[in-house]
Amino acid sequence: MLETVAEHPPEGVPMVRVIAMPADTNVNGDIFGGWLMSQMDLAAGNLASRTSHGRCVTVSVDAMSFLRPVKVGDEVSVYCELMSSGRTSMKIAVEAWRRARVEQEEYRVTKAVFTFVAIDSEGKPRPIKEH
Repeated sequence: MLETVAEHPPEGVPMVRVIAMPADTNVNGDIFGGWLMSQMDLAAGNLASRTSHGRCVTVSVDAMSFLRPVKVGDEVSVYCELMSSGRTSMKIAVEAWRRARVEQEEYRVTKAVFTFVAIDSEGKPRPIKEH
């Protein structure tokens, strides 16, 4: 479902910014949803590691919504916001936005909530370090 009002990306700097390439497309020329999801996971993982000051793993993805297609050559920016954190886990809201190469307008294309758990060197949950 396309939104009809003007959109503006979240404040701040994207955690990931990348150009969608031909190798990332399906037979219709749209970017694979899995490629977009992997970019979102990379961005959220970056925030999770910064927040917990160490290694983290993705344990779930909730409320994934694909709102618009992404085309070859589009600039994709992924924004993240820490929603909450517990003793070992973090919930991160993630939005992906696209901008066509020759345009200035940006549109939200995907959103989801990722949950990460901080882990130790043996892969076991560890408390999130506070700094």
